Amino acid sequence: MPSLNVNGKVLQYEADPGTPLLWVLREQLGLTGTKYGCGIAQCGSCTVHIDGVPTRSCIRTVESVGASEKIVTIEGLSPDGRHPVQKAWAELDVPQCGFCQSGMIMAAAALLQSKPNPTDAEIDAAMTNICRCGTYNRVRAAIKVVAGGGDPKRAGLDIQHANASGASGTSAKEAV
Repeated sequence: MPSLNVNGKVLQYEADPGTPLLWVLREQLGLTGTKYGCGIAQCGSCTVHIDGVPTRSCIRTVESVGASEKIVTIEGLSPDGRHPVQKAWAELDVPQCGFCQSGMIMAAAALLQSKPNPTDAEIDAAMTNICRCGTYNRVRAAIKVVAGGGDPKRAGLDIQHANASGASGTSAKEAV
């Protein structure tokens, strides 16, 4: 039976060799954080890392993934959600509907791994994922927060978090 190295574990699967990696991850291995969006590698919802490279899993066939290649999905990026990108995403309320966000997070994590302090042009070049809700400004802000050491106040966004009583609480705005 064929196998893949996913999130640090060697997992066996049973699928036609031409099956897109996305469907093996979701249907065979139960890793449903990676989403199907378009099926033609345009939207980025299906982005995973293969040996650290962001890869659109909807068009990469399972047979094209070598036995030594390491796949990381959103579930493997940080099992407890403490990856710096995930923390910045939550702190800055980046997701709205959330559908594209696992792919966005994977693309941003790969960008920051290769370029720890990316310019706006480098962010634009790397973040080609599509967000129907239009959260691009918050995506950019979250990337800059991570690059700047994780302080959400550096984002320059006026985000008010409600406290337990429903009253306005902490703000992520500060002069940049």
